[in-house]
Amino acid sequence: MNTAAGIVAIGRNEGQRLRACLDSLAPTGLPVVYVDSASTDNSVEIARSQGAEVVALDMDTPFTAARARNSGYQRLLQLHPQIQYVQFIDGDCQLAPGWIEAALKQFSADPTTAAVIGHLHEKNENLTPYNKLCALEWRSPVGRITDYGGFGGISIIRRDVLDSLNGFNPEVIAGEDSELGVRMKLAGFEVDKIDHHMATHDAEMTRFIQWWKRAVRAGHAIGHRAFLNGRTAAKDSVRERKSTWFWGAIIPAIILIGLVPTKGLSLLLLSGYGLLGYRIYKFRRSVGDSPAEALLYSRYNLLAKFANFIGLLKFHLNRWRGKYEIIEYKQPHSG
Repeated sequence: MNTAAGIVAIGRNEGQRLRACLDSLAPTGLPVVYVDSASTDNSVEIARSQGAEVVALDMDTPFTAARARNSGYQRLLQLHPQIQYVQFIDGDCQLAPGWIEAALKQFSADPTTAAVIGHLHEKNENLTPYNKLCALEWRSPVGRITDYGGFGGISIIRRDVLDSLNGFNPEVIAGEDSELGVRMKLAGFEVDKIDHHMATHDAEMTRFIQWWKRAVRAGHAIGHRAFLNGRTAAKDSVRERKSTWFWGAIIPAIILIGLVPTKGLSLLLLSGYGLLGYRIYKFRRSVGDSPAEALLYSRYNLLAKFANFIGLLKFHLNRWRGKYEIIEYKQPHSG
């Protein structure tokens, strides 16, 4: 194994999921730093018992995944200054065997590659519709990334690129990985997805409210990403922001305002959602989803427009307040 690589894992109340995560990292033989965001379970004890270096974030500054990753990265370099590549992983994921070796080969093959991702699988994807939606979200084609919404927090990144871009933006509470990917592209670097199993994710979403909060969080990410990089050449999340405003707010407002003046005819605008759902369905079928999967995705995607709009409003409120706080949707895991 290339000793010029290291691993940063982050988590909050992951319990046994964290134990499984660290177990999957052990065979790599690489140094591991675990960053804990004020867990109230035994996550810190689990990490120490597994031999990981532990960084416990203080509560004086709001927690974000970006802040956690930056803190872990800095500690990793303090302990192992020779590190040239950093694998980031969340505490609810298990790294796949052989992944890091495969990713390092990609870096050697293309000097413009700043980060590498692979296939992310969802554990127990058929247990709940919400797990299945995560599994569908993880599906994306192999090759050069052009949609940075597909660049998630599980990735391996070159040290020099992280240093040149000052790492993750600690104020971005959601979509911080995608935001970094956009800045990589603007700086002339590329993100590649290779045809190799990267990790298994354990969403463990069993309730609708969890999915809804996650969709609200996604709306916040759309707003923040568009605010930061929407006016650049990347036009990051501008289209998604327009779609959220249109379907999540403008059309519902027109329907409600026009109910009385049009004697209910404004309700005909609801047919637009049917057309949008059909377009989403056809697209998902074109990328390989089964009919049942495409239908599930389209239905929840329509519903997500309203949750996304709430998240978009939350972003503008947080920006006005000058304070960003994480939107949690996961339930603590026993352990």
